[in-house]
Amino acid sequence: MAVLIFLTSTPPTIEEGSGTWVGISVLRDAIAALGHEVTLVAPPAAASRRTTPSRIAFNLRARSVLRRMSADALIGFDLDGVFVHRRGLPHVAAIKGVLADEAEYESGISRLALSLQARLEGMHVRRADRVIATSLYSAEQIAKFYGVERRRIGVVPELIDLAVWERALRAAPIEPGRPRVLCVAHLYRRKRVDVLLRAFARIRGDAVLRIAGAGPERSRLQLLASQLAITGRVDFLGHLPFERLLAEYRNAAVFALPSAQEGFGIVFLEAMASSLPIVAARAAAVPEVVADGSTGILVPTGDDAALAAALTKLLDDASTSRTMGSAGREHVRQFDAPLVAQKFLDAIR
Repeated sequence: MAVLIFLTSTPPTIEEGSGTWVGISVLRDAIAALGHEVTLVAPPAAASRRTTPSRIAFNLRARSVLRRMSADALIGFDLDGVFVHRRGLPHVAAIKGVLADEAEYESGISRLALSLQARLEGMHVRRADRVIATSLYSAEQIAKFYGVERRRIGVVPELIDLAVWERALRAAPIEPGRPRVLCVAHLYRRKRVDVLLRAFARIRGDAVLRIAGAGPERSRLQLLASQLAITGRVDFLGHLPFERLLAEYRNAAVFALPSAQEGFGIVFLEAMASSLPIVAARAAAVPEVVADGSTGILVPTGDDAALAAALTKLLDDASTSRTMGSAGREHVRQFDAPLVAQKFLDAIR
């Protein structure tokens, strides 16, 4: 039995921690289910913040906490663990999203904060005994931005607990109504939801666009929807609890997210597990997750006309949508939690 410590300053809620917390929590549970011990060192949910000062303060406090703990390995996520150097405790830097890469696609305060955190993340990966990325794309970005030799970086994909997902999906209510295009994302600029809105404005018919998620871009996106005169066809749902989110997946016809930057994209796994065809941008790690022409349609980044054409095809062609949805349901099995958890354990040994 392995004894592991998971160290993360990511807020332990989906609303604040977004896909990063989903990936960490599902991995922790899957490793524990394999018979290993995982201790989570994280800020309390009520006190957690994802600001740069709070993350630095958490890491400084964590040093004293970790001195009293014993384990076979410390797994520090993203920048967390940057100040921890304990002889005899193997240290793995598990990078969920390359912060320096994310900063390239943001602006203003968001870019400044990510850039500062990226400097710490770079220090973390250079000091760690082993580095794990979630995609080949992310591994290349770690090498590029942080100067780490590529051979030191292992790749283990994100994961989804299909048994849990399937049970919850079956329990979700069926809601009749107009065809739905679903987008699930924390609303950062790099997610390019503005391109999705422009594409949706080109679509004729009775389909509606449902956008689940909160974030700094929400007000700007709502203003854009108003300018495009599609407010009656677009619903900004904000953050949704798990059960409500599952209902959105179950009742959607197509999943769409045209991100310009994704270190992996857990929402694509969720869409495939829900048998939804996917429309996304051919960018970053997305082609490693979504098989173009099989589980979805990939279009050039920022091309709202191509995005609109792909959405229209899937909304109008039920046969193609069903075929892609079924292919996605098979494709996602390789990302099932028990399989990926074992790959992670093998990679850190």
